[in-house]
Amino acid sequence: MDGEASAGVRPDQAPGSRRRLDPERTRQEILRVARKEFAEHGFSGARVDRIGERTATAKRMIYYYFGNKEGLYLAVLEDVYAGIRGSETTLELDDLPPIEAMGRLIDFTFDYERANEDFVRIISSENMNGARFLRRSQRVRDLNSKVLEVIGRILARGTADGSFRRSVAPVDLHFMVSALCFYRVSNRLTFSEIFGCDLASEEVSARHKRMIRETILGYLRHAD
Repeated sequence: MDGEASAGVRPDQAPGSRRRLDPERTRQEILRVARKEFAEHGFSGARVDRIGERTATAKRMIYYYFGNKEGLYLAVLEDVYAGIRGSETTLELDDLPPIEAMGRLIDFTFDYERANEDFVRIISSENMNGARFLRRSQRVRDLNSKVLEVIGRILARGTADGSFRRSVAPVDLHFMVSALCFYRVSNRLTFSEIFGCDLASEEVSARHKRMIRETILGYLRHAD
């Protein structure tokens, strides 16, 4: 069964010298393939056997690294959040004027979620799970607290220099940015089919990216 743990197998006992010498590389490859499996099939439909086949890794080795299917899924959840939060740290937002910093963060969120549909699918799937796996992870909470700190600093600087006139909590602004960017990916197919508007096209994406940025910055520039 997928949920059963396997005991006693060490990475250096796996067949093949590459895995014996580089267990971290094997672990990362498992996570990469598992991310696609869970994004496509959700937790219930995903199969550890398929992940093992696509990574040429024995099922027992996957259980050695992650304990069981639930442990692997939770590791994938943590990995997808670590990806977006880690990329945000490269933006150097503290070095920019507040309006430019907020605009860059909005554009980054739009581009990242558009380019990483697996991220959106896995988060959507976990919402269908009632967030029961995510609830177990302190790491996810720690990772995501950092974006609120970043937004808080931008808002404080913008309020101090008069760039932003509206009082808003960092978590509320993060919700606003996430909602507008996330929806375009999570509902791309249904929205495009119903309204005959291809959300994946470059022209529509560029227009929506500009609309989202101007909407949020305009909201911040005007007083309550």
